[in-house]
Amino acid sequence: MCFRKHSLLYIVIILLCGAAQTVVASVAYQYRAPDGSIVFTGEQLELPFQLVKKMSLNWGDVKARKIKKQIVQPKKADVAAKSRNQPKFAAIVDAKAKKYKVIPELLHAVIEAESAYDPDAVSRAGAVGLMQLMPATAKRFGVTDRTNPSQSVEGGAHYLRVLLDYFDNDLTLAVASYNAGEGAVVKYGRTIPPYPETQKYVVKVLKFLRRNLKKSNSQSLSSNVAPADRQGS
Repeated sequence: MCFRKHSLLYIVIILLCGAAQTVVASVAYQYRAPDGSIVFTGEQLELPFQLVKKMSLNWGDVKARKIKKQIVQPKKADVAAKSRNQPKFAAIVDAKAKKYKVIPELLHAVIEAESAYDPDAVSRAGAVGLMQLMPATAKRFGVTDRTNPSQSVEGGAHYLRVLLDYFDNDLTLAVASYNAGEGAVVKYGRTIPPYPETQKYVVKVLKFLRRNLKKSNSQSLSSNVAPADRQGS
């Protein structure tokens, strides 16, 4: 009798363990990014990211465990690091701006909006580095390490040059495309796509750009006046 009780208890435990394996551990989302990258996230994203599939991940599912390893682990930008990182990366920005004939003030504006100068920043969608490159964009422009400041700015500056050429040097459309992809801008008649995220992004980048240009002009004016003052004295 005792043996039968133990046998029944053992069977119940086995059944419970099997049932536990089918319990949903979490939910994952598969998205297609503007550059064509496929990313897995643990939370819903807004446009311009296109939802491909919503999935329930079960502990006992081998495929689910593989997907779970690919889910983006965001790392918020260290905004406090901006003051020390901005001057540290200034030479890189100047060099890449000169190489791709993009004004450095624009690169600085995009970097500030994208990552606040944190080279280790990771977005909810899996964009990485100073200029927040997605995997397909990084591959397109030969970037092998998205956390490397020089490579990130190289890829981002190159991409901006391509966008400026494509949209006849229309700065607003180039900036919108950097966020939403050139396909989305063309789809909506070469205007800023009606995505709240993209519209806010364009406003932010252009605001930073105007401030940067004003600062550069002020510094240029000061450097031109100073020699004249010295000569006059």
